[in-house]
Amino acid sequence: MALFDIFKRKKEEEQRSAPEVAQQQKAELSAGLEKTKEGLFGKLARAVAGKTKVDDDVLDSLEEVLITSDVGVETTVRIIERIEARVARDKYMNSSELQRILREEIAALMLENKADEENFGLEVMEGEPYVVMVVGVNGAGKTTTIGKLAAQLVKAGKKVYIGAADTFRAAAIDQLQVWADRAGATMIRQEMGSDPASVAFDTLRSAVANKADVVLIDTAGRLHNKIGLMNELTKIRNVMSKVIPNAPHEVMLVLDGSTGQNAFEQARQFTQATKVTSLVITKLDGTAKGGVVIGISDQFKIPVRYIGIGEGIDQLKIFDRREFVDALFG
Repeated sequence: MALFDIFKRKKEEEQRSAPEVAQQQKAELSAGLEKTKEGLFGKLARAVAGKTKVDDDVLDSLEEVLITSDVGVETTVRIIERIEARVARDKYMNSSELQRILREEIAALMLENKADEENFGLEVMEGEPYVVMVVGVNGAGKTTTIGKLAAQLVKAGKKVYIGAADTFRAAAIDQLQVWADRAGATMIRQEMGSDPASVAFDTLRSAVANKADVVLIDTAGRLHNKIGLMNELTKIRNVMSKVIPNAPHEVMLVLDGSTGQNAFEQARQFTQATKVTSLVITKLDGTAKGGVVIGISDQFKIPVRYIGIGEGIDQLKIFDRREFVDALFG
Protein backbone atom coordinates (compact mmCIF):
# COMPACT_ATOMS: atom_id res chain seq x y z
CA MET A 1 0.00 0.00 0.00
CA ALA A 2 1.38 3.43 -0.97
CA LEU A 3 2.16 6.10 1.59
CA PHE A 4 -0.73 8.30 0.46
CA ASP A 5 -3.17 5.39 0.62
CA ILE A 6 -2.24 4.68 4.25
CA PHE A 7 -3.15 8.20 5.32
CA LYS A 8 -6.17 8.48 3.04
CA ARG A 9 -7.70 5.31 4.47
CA LYS A 10 -6.95 6.44 8.03
CA LYS A 11 -8.59 9.82 7.37
CA GLU A 12 -11.70 8.22 5.86
CA GLU A 13 -12.03 5.85 8.84
CA GLU A 14 -11.74 8.74 11.30
CA GLN A 15 -14.36 10.78 9.49
CA ARG A 16 -16.80 7.86 9.30
CA SER A 17 -16.43 6.96 12.97
CA ALA A 18 -16.49 10.54 14.25
CA PRO A 19 -18.20 13.25 12.15
CA GLU A 20 -16.88 15.88 14.57
CA VAL A 21 -13.35 14.96 13.45
CA ALA A 22 -14.24 15.87 9.88
CA GLN A 23 -15.58 19.24 11.04
CA GLN A 24 -12.43 19.88 13.06
CA GLN A 25 -10.23 19.03 10.08
CA LYS A 26 -12.19 21.42 7.87
CA ALA A 27 -11.88 24.17 10.48
CA GLU A 28 -8.10 23.64 10.72
CA LEU A 29 -7.73 23.83 6.95
CA SER A 30 -9.83 26.99 6.79
CA ALA A 31 -7.74 28.60 9.55
CA GLY A 32 -4.53 27.56 7.82
CA LEU A 33 -5.59 29.32 4.63
CA GLU A 34 -6.82 32.47 6.37
CA LYS A 35 -4.08 34.77 5.05
CA THR A 36 -4.61 33.58 1.49
CA LYS A 37 -8.37 34.07 1.81
CA GLU A 38 -7.94 37.58 3.17
CA GLY A 39 -5.52 38.52 0.41
CA LEU A 40 -7.55 37.02 -2.43
CA PHE A 41 -10.93 38.37 -1.37
CA GLY A 42 -9.55 41.75 -0.39
CA LYS A 43 -8.17 42.14 -3.91
CA LEU A 44 -11.37 40.75 -5.42
CA ALA A 45 -13.56 43.20 -3.50
CA ARG A 46 -11.47 46.14 -4.71
CA ALA A 47 -11.54 44.84 -8.28
CA VAL A 48 -15.35 44.78 -8.52
CA ALA A 49 -16.13 47.79 -6.32
CA GLY A 50 -18.78 49.93 -8.01
CA LYS A 51 -19.23 47.53 -10.94
CA THR A 52 -22.71 46.38 -11.91
CA LYS A 53 -21.82 43.61 -14.36
CA VAL A 54 -18.99 41.29 -15.34
CA ASP A 55 -17.47 43.05 -18.35
CA ASP A 56 -13.99 43.22 -19.91
CA ASP A 57 -12.78 45.66 -17.24
CA VAL A 58 -13.87 43.32 -14.45
CA LEU A 59 -12.24 40.34 -16.17
CA ASP A 60 -9.00 42.30 -16.63
CA SER A 61 -9.06 43.17 -12.93
CA LEU A 62 -9.81 39.57 -12.01
CA GLU A 63 -6.87 38.41 -14.12
CA GLU A 64 -4.60 40.76 -12.20
CA VAL A 65 -6.01 39.54 -8.87
CA LEU A 66 -5.31 35.89 -9.71
CA ILE A 67 -1.80 36.54 -11.01
CA THR A 68 -0.84 38.64 -7.99
CA SER A 69 -2.29 35.88 -5.78
CA ASP A 70 0.35 33.52 -7.24
CA VAL A 71 -2.11 31.34 -9.13
CA GLY A 72 0.24 31.53 -12.12
CA VAL A 73 -0.19 33.02 -15.57
CA GLU A 74 -1.15 29.84 -17.46
CA THR A 75 -3.75 28.77 -14.91
CA THR A 76 -5.10 32.32 -14.62
CA VAL A 77 -5.65 32.45 -18.39
CA ARG A 78 -7.57 29.17 -18.24
CA ILE A 79 -9.78 30.43 -15.40
CA ILE A 80 -10.50 33.72 -17.21
CA GLU A 81 -11.41 31.85 -20.40
CA ARG A 82 -13.86 29.70 -18.46
CA ILE A 83 -15.50 32.74 -16.88
CA GLU A 84 -15.66 34.52 -20.25
CA ALA A 85 -17.49 31.50 -21.66
CA ARG A 86 -20.02 31.65 -18.83
CA VAL A 87 -20.58 35.37 -19.29
CA ALA A 88 -21.14 34.84 -23.02
CA ARG A 89 -23.50 31.93 -22.34
CA ASP A 90 -25.50 33.59 -19.55
CA LYS A 91 -25.48 37.00 -21.32
CA TYR A 92 -25.74 38.98 -18.08
CA MET A 93 -23.92 38.33 -14.85
CA ASN A 94 -23.77 40.63 -11.84
CA SER A 95 -20.33 41.31 -10.37
CA SER A 96 -21.68 40.37 -6.93
CA GLU A 97 -21.88 36.80 -8.23
CA LEU A 98 -18.22 36.80 -9.20
CA GLN A 99 -17.01 35.11 -6.02
CA ARG A 100 -19.42 32.22 -6.52
CA ILE A 101 -18.50 31.92 -10.20
CA LEU A 102 -14.80 32.00 -9.39
CA ARG A 103 -15.23 29.28 -6.80
CA GLU A 104 -17.16 27.06 -9.23
CA GLU A 105 -14.67 27.48 -12.07
CA ILE A 106 -11.57 26.93 -9.93
CA ALA A 107 -13.19 23.87 -8.39
CA ALA A 108 -14.10 22.51 -11.83
CA LEU A 109 -10.60 23.19 -13.14
CA MET A 110 -8.95 21.39 -10.23
CA LEU A 111 -11.38 18.48 -10.35
CA GLU A 112 -10.57 17.92 -14.01
CA ASN A 113 -7.01 17.11 -13.01
CA LYS A 114 -7.28 13.44 -12.07
CA ALA A 115 -3.61 13.15 -11.13
CA ASP A 116 -4.37 13.54 -7.42
CA GLU A 117 -6.64 10.50 -7.51
CA GLU A 118 -4.11 8.23 -9.17
CA ASN A 119 -1.34 6.20 -7.59
CA PHE A 120 1.86 7.31 -9.27
CA GLY A 121 4.06 4.99 -7.20
CA LEU A 122 5.47 1.74 -8.53
CA GLU A 123 4.19 -1.66 -7.51
CA VAL A 124 5.58 -2.82 -4.18
CA MET A 125 6.36 -6.46 -3.58
CA GLU A 126 4.73 -8.08 -0.54
CA GLY A 127 7.08 -7.95 2.44
CA GLU A 128 9.25 -5.17 1.00
CA PRO A 129 9.49 -1.67 2.50
CA TYR A 130 7.80 1.17 0.61
CA VAL A 131 10.64 3.56 -0.25
CA VAL A 132 10.21 7.33 -0.57
CA MET A 133 13.02 9.63 -1.67
CA VAL A 134 12.33 13.20 -0.51
CA VAL A 135 13.80 16.06 -2.57
CA GLY A 136 13.66 19.85 -2.53
CA VAL A 137 15.75 22.94 -1.82
CA ASN A 138 17.06 23.81 1.64
CA GLY A 139 14.45 25.61 3.68
CA ALA A 140 11.44 24.18 1.85
CA GLY A 141 10.52 22.00 4.82
CA LYS A 142 11.95 18.61 3.77
CA THR A 143 13.20 17.57 7.20
CA THR A 144 10.02 18.68 8.95
CA THR A 145 7.89 16.91 6.35
CA ILE A 146 9.85 13.68 6.81
CA GLY A 147 9.48 13.96 10.58
CA LYS A 148 5.72 14.54 10.39
CA LEU A 149 5.21 11.70 7.93
CA ALA A 150 7.28 9.37 10.11
CA ALA A 151 5.33 10.30 13.23
CA GLN A 152 1.98 9.76 11.53
CA LEU A 153 3.12 6.44 10.05
CA VAL A 154 4.38 5.14 13.40
CA LYS A 155 1.08 6.22 14.96
CA ALA A 156 -0.66 4.17 12.24
CA GLY A 157 1.31 1.12 13.34
CA LYS A 158 4.02 1.15 10.67
CA LYS A 159 7.71 0.40 11.23
CA VAL A 160 9.62 3.35 9.76
CA TYR A 161 13.28 3.80 8.82
CA ILE A 162 14.78 7.18 7.92
CA GLY A 163 17.98 7.62 5.90
CA ALA A 164 19.97 10.81 6.55
CA ALA A 165 21.40 11.17 3.04
CA ASP A 166 21.76 14.96 3.32
CA THR A 167 25.36 14.56 4.48
CA PHE A 168 26.51 18.05 3.51
CA ARG A 169 25.12 19.76 6.60
CA ALA A 170 25.68 18.41 10.11
CA ALA A 171 22.69 20.44 11.28
CA ALA A 172 20.45 18.60 8.82
CA ILE A 173 21.50 15.21 10.20
CA ASP A 174 21.06 16.32 13.81
CA GLN A 175 17.66 17.89 13.10
CA LEU A 176 16.50 14.72 11.39
CA GLN A 177 17.68 12.67 14.38
CA VAL A 178 15.54 14.79 16.70
CA TRP A 179 12.50 14.16 14.50
CA ALA A 180 13.23 10.43 14.24
CA ASP A 181 13.52 10.13 18.02
CA ARG A 182 10.32 12.10 18.51
CA ALA A 183 8.47 9.96 15.96
CA GLY A 184 9.76 6.63 17.22
CA ALA A 185 11.43 5.84 13.89
CA THR A 186 14.85 4.29 13.30
CA MET A 187 17.41 6.55 11.63
CA ILE A 188 20.47 5.41 9.71
CA ARG A 189 23.25 8.00 9.53
CA GLN A 190 26.92 8.40 8.74
CA GLU A 191 29.42 11.17 9.31
CA MET A 192 29.05 14.56 7.67
CA GLY A 193 30.56 14.48 4.18
CA SER A 194 29.86 10.79 3.65
CA ASP A 195 28.60 9.53 0.29
CA PRO A 196 24.79 10.11 0.28
CA ALA A 197 24.25 7.03 -1.91
CA SER A 198 26.10 4.93 0.68
CA VAL A 199 23.71 6.15 3.39
CA ALA A 200 20.71 5.28 1.23
CA PHE A 201 22.16 1.83 0.50
CA ASP A 202 22.78 1.10 4.20
CA THR A 203 19.30 2.36 5.14
CA LEU A 204 17.52 0.09 2.67
CA ARG A 205 19.65 -2.91 3.57
CA SER A 206 18.91 -2.42 7.27
CA ALA A 207 15.22 -1.78 6.58
CA VAL A 208 14.92 -5.03 4.62
CA ALA A 209 16.77 -7.01 7.29
CA ASN A 210 14.52 -5.63 10.03
CA LYS A 211 11.26 -5.91 8.05
CA ALA A 212 10.45 -2.20 7.98
CA ASP A 213 7.21 -1.04 6.34
CA VAL A 214 8.31 2.37 5.06
CA VAL A 215 11.67 4.00 4.32
CA LEU A 216 12.03 7.79 4.02
CA ILE A 217 15.29 9.01 2.45
CA ASP A 218 16.31 12.64 3.00
CA THR A 219 18.49 14.24 0.32
CA ALA A 220 20.64 17.36 0.06
CA GLY A 221 18.74 20.50 -0.83
CA ARG A 222 21.34 22.71 -2.41
CA LEU A 223 20.35 25.04 -5.24
CA HIS A 224 17.97 23.26 -7.58
CA ASN A 225 19.76 24.51 -10.72
CA LYS A 226 23.06 22.79 -9.85
CA ILE A 227 23.66 19.88 -12.21
CA GLY A 228 25.85 18.12 -9.62
CA LEU A 229 22.94 17.78 -7.23
CA MET A 230 20.76 16.24 -9.91
CA ASN A 231 23.47 13.74 -10.83
CA GLU A 232 23.64 12.88 -7.15
CA LEU A 233 19.91 12.17 -7.01
CA THR A 234 20.28 9.83 -9.98
CA LYS A 235 23.13 8.00 -8.22
CA ILE A 236 21.04 7.58 -5.05
CA ARG A 237 18.14 6.15 -7.08
CA ASN A 238 20.42 3.69 -8.88
CA VAL A 239 22.01 2.47 -5.66
CA MET A 240 18.68 1.94 -3.93
CA SER A 241 17.36 -0.15 -6.80
CA LYS A 242 20.23 -2.58 -6.23
CA VAL A 243 18.81 -3.37 -2.79
CA ILE A 244 15.09 -3.22 -3.66
CA PRO A 245 14.11 -3.46 -7.35
CA ASN A 246 11.90 -0.50 -8.39
CA ALA A 247 13.06 1.59 -5.40
CA PRO A 248 12.39 4.36 -4.80
CA HIS A 249 8.68 3.73 -5.22
CA GLU A 250 7.97 7.41 -4.79
CA VAL A 251 10.01 10.61 -5.31
CA MET A 252 8.40 13.32 -3.22
CA LEU A 253 9.20 16.97 -4.00
CA VAL A 254 8.70 19.40 -1.12
CA LEU A 255 7.92 23.00 -2.12
CA ASP A 256 7.64 26.05 0.13
CA GLY A 257 4.26 27.61 -0.66
CA SER A 258 5.31 30.95 0.81
CA THR A 259 7.80 31.47 -2.03
CA GLY A 260 4.98 31.91 -4.55
CA GLN A 261 6.21 31.82 -8.14
CA ASN A 262 9.62 30.50 -7.08
CA ALA A 263 7.84 27.27 -6.10
CA PHE A 264 6.77 26.88 -9.75
CA GLU A 265 10.38 27.27 -10.88
CA GLN A 266 11.63 24.73 -8.33
CA ALA A 267 8.98 22.28 -9.52
CA ARG A 268 10.05 22.77 -13.14
CA GLN A 269 13.74 22.26 -12.34
CA PHE A 270 13.25 19.13 -10.24
CA THR A 271 10.74 17.51 -12.59
CA GLN A 272 13.18 18.02 -15.46
CA ALA A 273 16.05 16.51 -13.50
CA THR A 274 14.43 13.50 -11.83
CA LYS A 275 11.18 11.55 -11.97
CA VAL A 276 9.07 13.32 -9.35
CA THR A 277 5.92 11.35 -8.52
CA SER A 278 4.30 13.43 -5.77
CA LEU A 279 4.32 16.96 -4.35
CA VAL A 280 4.12 18.42 -0.85
CA ILE A 281 3.42 22.15 -0.47
CA THR A 282 4.39 23.50 2.95
CA LYS A 283 4.05 26.69 5.03
CA LEU A 284 0.64 27.71 3.68
CA ASP A 285 -0.51 28.97 7.07
CA GLY A 286 2.02 31.82 7.18
CA THR A 287 1.50 33.26 3.72
CA ALA A 288 -1.04 34.95 1.46
CA LYS A 289 0.42 33.01 -1.49
CA GLY A 290 -1.67 29.86 -1.10
CA GLY A 291 -3.00 30.41 -4.62
CA VAL A 292 0.18 28.66 -5.73
CA VAL A 293 -1.53 25.35 -4.90
CA ILE A 294 -4.19 26.03 -7.56
CA GLY A 295 -1.59 26.71 -10.24
CA ILE A 296 0.73 23.84 -9.35
CA SER A 297 -2.18 21.40 -9.18
CA ASP A 298 -3.30 22.57 -12.62
CA GLN A 299 0.02 22.87 -14.44
CA PHE A 300 2.01 19.85 -13.27
CA LYS A 301 0.60 16.43 -14.03
CA ILE A 302 1.90 15.21 -10.69
CA PRO A 303 -0.36 14.72 -7.67
CA VAL A 304 -0.20 17.19 -4.79
CA ARG A 305 -0.34 14.66 -1.94
CA TYR A 306 0.05 16.78 1.20
CA ILE A 307 -0.06 20.41 2.29
CA GLY A 308 1.42 21.95 5.43
CA ILE A 309 -0.79 24.37 7.36
CA GLY A 310 1.07 24.61 10.67
CA GLU A 311 3.96 23.42 12.81
CA GLY A 312 2.11 20.58 14.55
CA ILE A 313 2.68 16.96 13.56
CA ASP A 314 -0.98 16.60 12.58
CA GLN A 315 -0.89 19.78 10.48
CA LEU A 316 0.61 18.03 7.48
CA LYS A 317 -2.66 17.26 5.73
CA ILE A 318 -3.75 15.05 2.85
CA PHE A 319 -4.51 17.38 -0.04
CA ASP A 320 -8.14 17.10 -1.08
CA ARG A 321 -9.00 19.45 -3.94
CA ARG A 322 -12.67 19.73 -2.98
CA GLU A 323 -11.86 20.50 0.65
CA PHE A 324 -9.19 23.01 -0.40
CA VAL A 325 -11.54 24.99 -2.63
CA ASP A 326 -14.31 24.89 -0.02
CA ALA A 327 -11.91 26.17 2.65
CA LEU A 328 -10.54 28.88 0.38
CA PHE A 329 -13.97 30.20 -0.62
CA GLY A 330 -15.95 29.21 2.46
